[in-house]
Amino acid sequence: MAGDAVETLRQVNDRLRLARGSLRPERRHCSTIKPGDFSDIVSQLLRAEECLGQCTSSARTPALEKEKLDYRCNLENLRRSLPDLHVRLLAHKAQVERAKEELAAKAAWIRAQAKTL
Repeated sequence: MAGDAVETLRQVNDRLRLARGSLRPERRHCSTIKPGDFSDIVSQLLRAEECLGQCTSSARTPALEKEKLDYRCNLENLRRSLPDLHVRLLAHKAQVERAKEELAAKAAWIRAQAKTL
């Protein structure tokens, strides 16, 4: 049981580190971030929750404690980085909305010009 939990948490930690790295501003532009990136994080969190819920105090091993500590560090890093990501995504959303409004205005102008010709 402890060996399974260690392996599960190791996999979760690896996936969370990869996810955190891919969401960093210098690595990825906001337009390339997909909803699946966030659903993967959530699925890993749920996987860890289930694993930790099944761990008993008798199953404590140094390897398991290390993975639990790494998991906690990953959670803390996510907690620190997500507000910045949220701000960047909101700014990107505003840019996209402005661009859509500009295109709609240009399309309306083109239609009006076509009618006058």
